[in-house]
Amino acid sequence: MNTSLPTLYLSHGSPMIAIEDSPAARFLDRLGPVIERTFGRPRAALVVSPHSSTRQPMVLAGARHPAIHDFGGFPAELYAQRYDAKGAPALALQASRLLAAAGIEAPAVEAEGLDHGIWTVMKRAWPGAEVPVVPLTLVPTASPAQQWAIGAALAPLAAEGVLVIGSGAMTHNLRRFFGLRGAVDPAAADVVAFQDWVRDRAAVRDWPALFDYRRQAPEAAQQHPTDEHWLPFYVAAGAGGDTPGVRIHDSVDAGVLAMDGYAFGPQAERLKQALQAA
Repeated sequence: MNTSLPTLYLSHGSPMIAIEDSPAARFLDRLGPVIERTFGRPRAALVVSPHSSTRQPMVLAGARHPAIHDFGGFPAELYAQRYDAKGAPALALQASRLLAAAGIEAPAVEAEGLDHGIWTVMKRAWPGAEVPVVPLTLVPTASPAQQWAIGAALAPLAAEGVLVIGSGAMTHNLRRFFGLRGAVDPAAADVVAFQDWVRDRAAVRDWPALFDYRRQAPEAAQQHPTDEHWLPFYVAAGAGGDTPGVRIHDSVDAGVLAMDGYAFGPQAERLKQALQAA
């Protein structure tokens, strides 16, 4: 393919998204086919997830990436899930060089495997592992602006048919989530307020406010007691360039776990329209 792609922020929430039905799961099921019909099959997906965290960014250059079951206390059906994606070693080296050119040290390392923040969303979108995957580790101590810079360095990849994805969760207060499990309607007012604030700020490219979300977003600490599941948003946004963020999905699980998805870049609105028409 030679069509440029939007960049994506996708909420994975709980690893149960791999096997449970939900609005977010059905959105991901549609996402892969819609991307292929609209843009063609991606050359590969470069995905950053909070479940692979390191002190500096690293690009995994393994030839294959099997699913890693990096969680405990879930049903046996979830542990039976398999996902075996091809890697893209040459792309991993290219990503490492792009980051180095921006002054960001991010070595390509001979490592394999997909954490659940990566393989659950990829399995829903491309269940046959049709798209090669390059994992990028997250630096959880880096600021939103620093995450943005990592994404900006990778922006050329989107023009070359690489799908750059930040996988996380729009809100991620797990203590609250497990305490209210089953209370699926209505969504908590403070969760909706956070969703709306992000939507409104992203739509007008108010990146300074978004970088300062801890102080400016409504009840940010309630939505993200720690922000590692939110930080991949900025990688995806930076890779999309200075364009509006377009919300392509919104839903809330158990009343408190927002599962929104966003697209960035010149092709973001096209993807939104294609999803609406699907």
